[in-house]
Amino acid sequence: MGRPKVHPDNRLRANTACTKCRASKKRCSGTFPCTNCVRKGLARTCIPFKAIADHSPSSQQDRTSRSALEEIASWDGPDNSLQSPLDSQIRVTSPSDRLIGRPPDAHAGSRSPEATHRTHPRMLRNLQGDRVYVGKAASLSFLQLLRETVYQHIGPSQFSHNWSEDMLENEAHHDPLNFSEERCSIEDQSRFIATFEVVTSGFLYLGCDTESRFMNTPEPKTDREKTRAAIRDLMLAIGAQSCSNTPENVQIERFFFTRGQQRAFTSFLEDPSLDLVRAFLLMSFYMFGACRRNAAFMYLGVAARSAVALGLHEDSPGSNQEEQEERSRLWMSLCALDLLASSILGRPAATAALIKDRQDLSRQAPTAAEAGLIASYHLSLILNEIITRLYSDKGASIEVAEVLLAKLNRWSEHLPLSLRTSADNENANEAQERVIGNLHVACSYHFAVILLTRPFLISTLSIRLARLHQSLSMNGLGDIPEEDPAHSRLAAACIDSAVYMLQTCLEVHQSELLLRNMCILKAFVFAAALGLGFSMFAHRDIDSEIDSAFKGALTIMRMLAQQSAQAAHYLEILTLLEAAITQQRQRLASQARQRRSQYVSRIFSLNDSPRTPRAPSDNENRPANSTPLLAQGGPFYPWMPHGDGPAIVTPPVMDGAFLDWEGMELPLWDSFPFTEPGSSVL
Repeated sequence: MGRPKVHPDNRLRANTACTKCRASKKRCSGTFPCTNCVRKGLARTCIPFKAIADHSPSSQQDRTSRSALEEIASWDGPDNSLQSPLDSQIRVTSPSDRLIGRPPDAHAGSRSPEATHRTHPRMLRNLQGDRVYVGKAASLSFLQLLRETVYQHIGPSQFSHNWSEDMLENEAHHDPLNFSEERCSIEDQSRFIATFEVVTSGFLYLGCDTESRFMNTPEPKTDREKTRAAIRDLMLAIGAQSCSNTPENVQIERFFFTRGQQRAFTSFLEDPSLDLVRAFLLMSFYMFGACRRNAAFMYLGVAARSAVALGLHEDSPGSNQEEQEERSRLWMSLCALDLLASSILGRPAATAALIKDRQDLSRQAPTAAEAGLIASYHLSLILNEIITRLYSDKGASIEVAEVLLAKLNRWSEHLPLSLRTSADNENANEAQERVIGNLHVACSYHFAVILLTRPFLISTLSIRLARLHQSLSMNGLGDIPEEDPAHSRLAAACIDSAVYMLQTCLEVHQSELLLRNMCILKAFVFAAALGLGFSMFAHRDIDSEIDSAFKGALTIMRMLAQQSAQAAHYLEILTLLEAAITQQRQRLASQARQRRSQYVSRIFSLNDSPRTPRAPSDNENRPANSTPLLAQGGPFYPWMPHGDGPAIVTPPVMDGAFLDWEGMELPLWDSFPFTEPGSSVL
C-alpha cells in the first residue's frame, strides 16, 4: 500500500532544492549534498538551485565583506596588534585536530562561500496547546536537524523518532500549602540566601550586602515595602530550589515563591521601580529553574520595559556615583540574563535594541561578583551581535564570523585574573561563589563560540558524512565532495569550545561544587553535547578526548536530572544519541570489514538460529519475476505473515545481530510507509 497522505500543515518541504532534483522533479532533502545525489555518486555537483543565480556576489554582500574585513583591520588590541581568531581558537594540541585537520592555507576563508543555515525556526505547543516560537539558533532546532541526519544515514531509531510537538514545561502549583514562615529558621534562611548568591553568581548582582539590604521585616504595608519583601522571598525560593530536593525544601521553595509572586503583583505594575525590576528578574530566574521557560521569558520582558521606563538603558548624569553604579549593575544583570535566555530559545531579546558598550563606573577595583557581572554583560553584547549578524540571513558569512571571533578573543584577553583562577584563602561559601561565577562566565564564552561556529560545523560534517557514505558503498565511484578549508577551521573551533566547556564543568562537578539545580548551565551543557555528538556520529575514528567529554555531559545531566525535569529530558535525548552513535560506528565498521573481506565470509556464530540460514544462494536461485523474501514473510522474515498463519513478532538475525528498530539499514527503508520525522514539528 502507498504512503498515507500527510496533512498540509504537517508537511515539511525543503526551502531550496538542488538543481538535479529540481530538474528531475524529485523530492529533495534540502541538504547539500542531498540524499539523492549522495546515493547516485553526484555529491560534488549537488548545489542549491538558487546558487546559479547567486553565483556572483551581490554588491550588498561585497559591502558586507569589505566592512567586516575593515573592522578587523582597524581593531587595535592592547599592543596595537590583533591576534588571528583562528590561530588562538585552534591550537596544534586542540581536541579537534585529530578529526578536522587544519588546512594548509590559513587565509583561504576570505573567498569561501557562506554556510547555508540548515536549522529552521520551529513552532511548539505549550501546556495550554498554544503555539510558541523557537528560533533557528536554538538547540532544539539543531536537535531536529541532527535527528533528520541520523535518520538519513542509519534509518529509524529511538533517537530520530523520539520527538513531539510539545515544549516540555512543568505545570504551575496553585494549591494552598500547609506551611508557615516560622518553620524556616533564621539559620536556614541565611543558608538559602548564601546558596542564592552562589547560583546567580556571574549572572545577577543585587548589591554588596544582599542579606542586610533585603532583611526580613514585619508585615509590609506600603508598596515599596511589599516589593522589597517580595525580593527576599524570591531569593529564599531560588536558594531552596538549588539545594537538595527534600520534601521540606520543596515546601519552603513553593511557599516563598508564591508569596513573593503575590507581593510583586500587589500594585499590578502601576509604578516602576528598581526593586520591581529586581523582583521580576528574580522571578524569571526562578522560572528557568522550575522548567517554565515561557513564563521566564515573559517576566524578563516585564523587567525590561520597567527598566526602560526608569531609564536604566541610559546614563543618568544628575545622580551621584553610588546611584549610577546601582543602576548600571541592575541593567547589566538584566541584559546578561535576557540575552543569554533569548539565545538559548532563539527568540529576539527585549533589550537587544537598547544595549550599548558601557565602561565600568566603579571608582575602585570591582569585587569578584562585580567582575563576573561586568564580564557577562560585555560578552552578552557580542552574543547579541552573533544572533543579529550571523543568524538573520540565509547563510553564515566567513568574514562576519572571523570578526566576531576576534571580538571574543579580545574579550577573553581582558578578563581579570580573578575570573581565570580558583579562589584562595576564602571560606567555603565564598570559594564556591567564586568558582560558580567563573564557571558561568567561562561557559557563556564557550556557548557563544559554539553558537557562532555551529553553522560551519553542520556544513563540514554534512560533507564528511557524504564522503564517508561514498567511500564505504560498494559502488561509490562518483565524485567525492571536498570540504571548504575555512568552514573546517571554524568547525574545529566549535568542537574545541564544546570540549573545553564540558571539561571545565566536569572538573567543578568532581570537586562537588555544583549545585543541584543550575538553570542556565544545563542548557549550555546540552548545546555542547549535541555538537560533540554530531561530530562523533560523522566520524569513523574514535577520539578518546571527545568521547570522554561527551560522557562527562551525561554525568552532569544525570546529577541535575534528579530534581530538574528539563535536565532529565536532556539526559534522555543525549542517551538516545549515544546509542545512535554506537549503531553508526558498528555499521561503519561492518561495511568496512565487508569491503575488505570480499572473498571470505563468516561460517559459524552462536547468534545464528537454524531457521535463519546465511547462504545467499536462496535468493540467487529464485526466478527473476518472483516475489522477494522480504515481501513474502515466512521463515526468513518471521514478523511478516506467511499465508494464513499468524505473524510472529521476532526480529530477524542478520550478520549475527538483531535487525531491530535500532539496527535497520537505510537501504531497506527507502519506502518507509510512516511519516518521516521532518514532516511534523518537533
